[in-house]
Amino acid sequence: MRTLNYLLLAVHDPQKSAELYSKLLGCEPVQNSATFVLYVLPTGLKIGLWRTDDVAPTPKPAGGIEISFSEASRDAVLATYAAWTELGLAVVQEPTDMDFGFTFVVEDPDGHRLRPFVLAGRPR
Repeated sequence: MRTLNYLLLAVHDPQKSAELYSKLLGCEPVQNSATFVLYVLPTGLKIGLWRTDDVAPTPKPAGGIEISFSEASRDAVLATYAAWTELGLAVVQEPTDMDFGFTFVVEDPDGHRLRPFVLAGRPR
């Protein structure tokens, strides 16, 4: 059986992206160079930030990935919204109720979407 445990994001400036992702993920990278940054999260998931110009084959275009973050409650989603908008992230979707739960979407500087959510029916 295959295991999905690694996300690779094409970014224009890995160092600049790392400043943001360290805040978003609450941890520091385990590898950090001018062309590549790697995070290993406590869950085992790895997230790599690779300079777009060095990715082979060349991706089209940079951005376009959506990463979702499970939250414990609606209030936690709203707290994340406040923290992330304070970082200056572009809001693509304001906090809203959807069929699956309560969510919002912001974009990082490379256009990757970040979606925190709490499943419908979870506590406030």
